[in-house]
Amino acid sequence: QVQLVESGGGLVQAGGSLRLSCAASGSIFSINFMGWYRQAPGKQRELVAQITRGGNTNYGDSVKGRFLISRHNTKNTVYVQLSSLKPEDTAVYYCYADLTTRYWGQGTQVTVSS
Repeated sequence: QVQLVESGGGLVQAGGSLRLSCAASGSIFSINFMGWYRQAPGKQRELVAQITRGGNTNYGDSVKGRFLISRHNTKNTVYVQLSSLKPEDTAVYYCYADLTTRYWGQGTQVTVSS
């Protein structure tokens, strides 16, 4: 069993920054992809960013140049730095980790006020 615990969400003004963290624990041998999706009310879940164990990254088009993903392999933790936030970034952010299957965190709310 694997658990993912997210932290770092909250309320921020437009133009501000937040850092989200997600720590995986449990029966972990090796995690390949880790990353973040988000889901706003009435919208489909969309990719925010993902990162491989080797550090290769991929970003959703709407966040490129503003968000930065990183990970600490020995701590099984993934981070995403959210910068230049916009009201349209408001969503629940979910982290995930790919082992033999995909595990998800419970989600953390990010609200950006205008």
